[in-house]
Amino acid sequence: MGIFSRTRDIIAANMADLLDRSEDPAKMIRMIILEMEETLVEVRASAARTIADQKEMRRHVAKLERLQASWTEKAELALSKDREDLAKAALVEKQKAADMAEQLGAEINVLDDALRAAEGDITKLQNKLREARAKQNAIMTRIESAHNRERMREMYAGSKVEEAFSRFDVLERRADFAEGRADALSLGGPVKSLEEEIAELKASEKVDAELEALKARFRRPIEKKTEE
Repeated sequence: MGIFSRTRDIIAANMADLLDRSEDPAKMIRMIILEMEETLVEVRASAARTIADQKEMRRHVAKLERLQASWTEKAELALSKDREDLAKAALVEKQKAADMAEQLGAEINVLDDALRAAEGDITKLQNKLREARAKQNAIMTRIESAHNRERMREMYAGSKVEEAFSRFDVLERRADFAEGRADALSLGGPVKSLEEEIAELKASEKVDAELEALKARFRRPIEKKTEE
């Protein structure tokens, strides 16, 4: 009965009040769930033992009923032989078996009531357990969300972010310097050697001479037409 009493205490408990009074709701609800799970296992084990006891009692009742029938047959046999004393003794034994069967039947009925109560308690306890697990999920979600918001605030306002952005400034400065060096190399154009400049002059003279020769070829036909 201690198990059933504890089960009803758990069922009657208001989890919202328990969580409000607890400094650590997550820890409190874990303890509640653990207590419910352990109690549920114990109640089911107790119910299983009760069912086993009932089966054994019913088998005993069946044996007692067969014994009563046997004593009835013996009493009838004794009377058929004019042995009323033996018949009476047989009926006394039959009554003892009947009394034992009746007592066992009463105990079976008590166990039936206990099993019905246990079944109701198990159903209610399972509902409470589902409720507790749902609350646990909700609480853990809220706690995780709060921790995430806390980490985000630390990230936005903390020194680590400022330090990271200061490093970005250093990297950007290095990139600017590298680009400046590359741009400086192209200032003023390429520096030519003396030989390269003389070679360019010679090439220019050849081009000019060829251009003049080409112009001369074009002028001759024009001059002939003018003379005609």
